[in-house]
Amino acid sequence: MTEPNDTRPLYWSVRRELWENRSIYLAPLAIGAVSLLAYSLSTFGLPSRVRTLPTLDPAKQHAVLVMPYSAAATLIILTAYVVGAFYCLDALHGERRDRSILFWKSLPVSDRAAVLAKASIPLVVLPLVAFTISLAMQLVMLFLSTAVLQLSGVGAAALWRELPLVPMTIVMAYGLTVHALWHAPLYAWLLLVSSWARRATLLWAVLPPLAIGVFERIVFQTTHFASLIKDRLIGAMASAFVLEGHTHDIDRLNQLAPGRFLSSPGLWIGLGVTAALVAASVRLRRHREPI
Repeated sequence: MTEPNDTRPLYWSVRRELWENRSIYLAPLAIGAVSLLAYSLSTFGLPSRVRTLPTLDPAKQHAVLVMPYSAAATLIILTAYVVGAFYCLDALHGERRDRSILFWKSLPVSDRAAVLAKASIPLVVLPLVAFTISLAMQLVMLFLSTAVLQLSGVGAAALWRELPLVPMTIVMAYGLTVHALWHAPLYAWLLLVSSWARRATLLWAVLPPLAIGVFERIVFQTTHFASLIKDRLIGAMASAFVLEGHTHDIDRLNQLAPGRFLSSPGLWIGLGVTAALVAASVRLRRHREPI
């Protein structure tokens, strides 16, 4: 006899989230399609831009060719972050609001598996979706650029020389992983609010931290809590990258600092907070009734 696979309920729970929330992949796909259309139109002027490259210094030559690839991937990744935030706000609240929680609780899937499946969407699934769509779009952009330059007689040698696709891919995968881990407590907080609030989940997610920050500022004349939230929102770059002049390039491998990131106390404290918030969400889902 084969032993039961404990991961199957979690796997099918994740599949369920993808079936019910198509924006998880449709929103990044839509942004990718718009970016690709915009880049396709811009290729009409690409031959003239490549002809003027010898008049520019090497840094500007590199920026002219690489910037569109960086901007397109950035838009898709930012879209994934926004989708993840709104998904978490509705993940547990929605099933209580439409009373589908009564159906899902009747299935042999534990509350822990259900909540972990929902937590895996912003932490695992969306980064993978953003990475896959961004990489596919960059490859299509490279194919279009090469075709346009070859047909125009300019040649694509300069493009291939200045566009380090492999380092760009490594940096993008690293950055997505770093931000998923760093933002984990934020997503867990949104899931907790979703499991508890009866309505207006966005307000309940924003107002308590805002009230704490205002209270601290008025009473103690300090902004430690606001600085903590700011660091959790944008502090991953400083912890995981070696930034020169506060800039970040998408193709320099020597800027990656995984050792410093993994040894950062902020990372492990955040993951501990994430575990506590997810556990609280599991408990609330177990006892909360439909709205």
